[in-house]
Amino acid sequence: MASAAGSTAAVPFWRAAGMTYISYSNICASLVRSCLKEPHKTEALNREKVHFAVSKWADGKAEKPTLRSDTPGE
Repeated sequence: MASAAGSTAAVPFWRAAGMTYISYSNICASLVRSCLKEPHKTEALNREKVHFAVSKWADGKAEKPTLRSDTPGE
């Protein structure tokens, strides 16, 4: 019987490929979205966009936030 330290338990394929679960799940989601037909494809792509604000701090106070998007060109 093998000990826990010498276990030959299966490693998830995404871990064996050197990926994190988040990166694996992002790739899968992207592939699913690319396979959708219109209008569902456009709706899914619109939900994928992320917008956020970044504030720099100086002298213990936040400066005016800069609005950003992870979508190129926006």
